[in-house]
Amino acid sequence: MSSPRKKAVMKAMDTLPVKSCCQEKAPEDAADIFGSKVFGLEQMQKRLPKDVYKKLATTVRDGQTLDPEIADEVANAMRQWALESSATHYTHWFHPMTGLTAEKHDAFLNPCGGGKALSEFSGKMLISGEPDASSFPSGGIRSTFEARGYTAWDPSVPVFLIGHTLHIPTYFYSYSGEALDRKIPLLRSITALSRQSMRILKLFGNKTATYVRPMVGPEQEYFLVDKNLAALRPDLLLTGRTLIGALSPKGQEMEDHYFGAIPGRVMSFMEDVEHELFTLGVPCKTRHNEVAPGQFEIAPVYEEANIACDHNMLTMNMMRHLAPRHGFLCLLHEKPFEGVNGSGKHNNWSLCDSDGNNLLNPGKTPSDNAQFLVFLAAVLRAVHKHSVVLRLGVVGAGNDHRLGANEAPPAIISVYLGEQLTEVIETIMKGKAGKGKKKDAVMEVGVSTLPPLPVDSSDRNRTSPFAFTGNKFEFRAVGSSMSIAPTNIALNAAVACALDDIATELEASIAHGTKLNAALQELLPRLFKEHQPVVFNANNYAPTWPKEAAGRKLPNLANSVDALERYSDPAVKNVFMSQNVFTEREIESRQEILLENYAKTVVIEGNVMADMIRSIVLPASLKAQAALADVAVKTKAVLGDNKGAKIEEDAFNALRDHVVGLQKGLAKLEKAVSKAEGSEAGLQMAKAARDAILPAMEECRVHADVLEKLVDDTIWPLPKYAELLWLH
Repeated sequence: MSSPRKKAVMKAMDTLPVKSCCQEKAPEDAADIFGSKVFGLEQMQKRLPKDVYKKLATTVRDGQTLDPEIADEVANAMRQWALESSATHYTHWFHPMTGLTAEKHDAFLNPCGGGKALSEFSGKMLISGEPDASSFPSGGIRSTFEARGYTAWDPSVPVFLIGHTLHIPTYFYSYSGEALDRKIPLLRSITALSRQSMRILKLFGNKTATYVRPMVGPEQEYFLVDKNLAALRPDLLLTGRTLIGALSPKGQEMEDHYFGAIPGRVMSFMEDVEHELFTLGVPCKTRHNEVAPGQFEIAPVYEEANIACDHNMLTMNMMRHLAPRHGFLCLLHEKPFEGVNGSGKHNNWSLCDSDGNNLLNPGKTPSDNAQFLVFLAAVLRAVHKHSVVLRLGVVGAGNDHRLGANEAPPAIISVYLGEQLTEVIETIMKGKAGKGKKKDAVMEVGVSTLPPLPVDSSDRNRTSPFAFTGNKFEFRAVGSSMSIAPTNIALNAAVACALDDIATELEASIAHGTKLNAALQELLPRLFKEHQPVVFNANNYAPTWPKEAAGRKLPNLANSVDALERYSDPAVKNVFMSQNVFTEREIESRQEILLENYAKTVVIEGNVMADMIRSIVLPASLKAQAALADVAVKTKAVLGDNKGAKIEEDAFNALRDHVVGLQKGLAKLEKAVSKAEGSEAGLQMAKAARDAILPAMEECRVHADVLEKLVDDTIWPLPKYAELLWLH
């Protein structure tokens, strides 16, 4: 039991739960602590003059730039609140194209001479900042020697306190004005979606709504691994997934982990995470064991998309930050372990107007029905016509390992509507009334009511990438490590385009004297028929589905490189540019950044695997090989040449075959990595990584995983799946 692996196993088994903050003191009502570390409208109202608060509230609601005339008063109130909460620093918190968050901390002080300093935080400091942008991805928008990048406060998201630092959510843009982050395009897409949605609402006579917002609830899946075991796995530490590892004798076959009793250490971790998130105003609602052993989920209540995106980034940051306190490493990779479910982030998406009405709720009255059908038709059109755009919202080297597996939808994007809603659409397409109506009666949209559609109007379809679930759509293809911003940028822009098309046609018809109901009666059956190929209610995992999807002319972009190559398609560019979500230069920069990120990710994995094989797997395997050779020689010496030592020699030969195979695979891998690193950056390098490195890694893994089973357990150095997945 003296090997590092065995010591780590024993330490993991002996680790007791750390008391969470909830267990160390008297229980607190979640409602009492919710938002206590947030400088929101309630705090603003208490600390600001009425006229200043009124202007600020309008700014927060509409997401407009803060009026410079009130900036100093707002900043002073914010500073006072932060200092009362023991803050010493502030930071502009933003979302660069790294996929993570970024921050630079500045102290609340300014030297005033005589060895003294004053606490300082002005309106100018609140509104804007200038971090060095030279090392952030820009995709060619700026040269590396050009360091200027700017941050600007996003007033639609409240500032918050973590530790002793005030965090100010901000945009991040270049000296020449292009977006260098994911927040600016997300807000542009929200504006576009609101603009096009309002055109539809006005056609239906809505005079009270002033805007429409996409509402999002991202379900976050993750794995927890004992940090003592993870420390012995360079692949987990450097890539977030196991590049080598034989299947555990027990995986998820029994499905006994799903919704099971939460282990004590994990529960303490969850309570700490939730407590911190509650104070930051993140509305965490559910927690539970997921399907794979060692896998869990946290899910929030719906929020406006921009706030939901910030809160999801906070959630991921907080889980990674607090996991070590409880003896864990938190894995957000989409496929940390072979042979068990990976992790996704289901993006539950709906539309809500300023009056609080869910526009994807079928409703009970004829007018509600008709309005719902228009928005439903727009979503079907968006997914059908712009599925490449949606696929681009979920690209990533990690997600490629998950899409199409047993726990994730395929890369073919289709829509699940359920039997009842599908029947309604088919009835409209045929122009006939549904069941119970007079034979051959016309189904008049906006006059006849739909059959009642409860929230659970159909069973769930876990295989569908885009499923209607009563009053929202669930986009299941999002990867667990991803920001939800690209997904919702793509979704908002695609639906905005579809609504634009529909509104333009309806407005033209009405301008020529056609009544709205008559215009809908002509438009909706045609739209539903045109986009019927994207509706698929059956099993998306069925082996026949790809062929059927091809017959329906649905794109099947099976990997991220194929998808990213389409970023420059005129049709894709038009979706973003026509709705003012991206400029052409910003689109091209994102294509370059994402291709580079994919290539670098795969190259790093290739290098890590090669290093593990050379320094860990082969030495242990050769040591085992030498021991087996020694046993075979000694056995033969005892038994004599006539009787031989077949069993011992067979064991030696079996192990040696895989050692030789691994050495050959390693040579291929190193050559593939070298070729990719020498390729031209961008598409060429990404293709080299996909076509050469990944197959070489797979070949190496086959041999390494067999060697794990053949090598004496006492000398195998890497923690095994049974230990990583089950010791909590």
